[in-house]
Amino acid sequence: MVWLKLVHIAAISVWCAGMLGLPLLFLRRNSVRDEPDLNRLHRLVRRLYVVVMSPAAFLAVASGTGLIFLRATYAPWFGVKLGLVGLLVAMHVLAGLVIIRLFDPDKTYAGWRMSAATTANLAIVLLILVVVLAKPDIPDLLPAAMSRPGALGDLLADFIPFPRS
Repeated sequence: MVWLKLVHIAAISVWCAGMLGLPLLFLRRNSVRDEPDLNRLHRLVRRLYVVVMSPAAFLAVASGTGLIFLRATYAPWFGVKLGLVGLLVAMHVLAGLVIIRLFDPDKTYAGWRMSAATTANLAIVLLILVVVLAKPDIPDLLPAAMSRPGALGDLLADFIPFPRS
């Protein structure tokens, strides 16, 4: 489990570093006008996203999923953490969409977008760190039945006939 946690932390570090640095590379697009330099920047950004950040994100999520089952972490704070990771994944996808269009002719990247993306990414990463390290006592808002195996079938039995063994 120690090795899996080490892989998880390393992958998160690479992924988050990329998420914080990528908007700065997007902003660099505004000052590059020469075709060879633009192509070089485009290749760098795509390589960073496809070869470094995306595999790191996948490895972070996969190793984190493995840790869930090894540690049996089912506390309410963990649901908050997973929601924040979902936001980070959404920011990752949005960055990919920016890459697709940013290097078209006559496209630019506004400075306010760089500030907003960097601030949002930083806030998400810091919130994840706070939740993971503090493990706050968050009240469980789900019905008690949702904490036991088979409860969903019992709750939906009036609407959907589930075979019982």
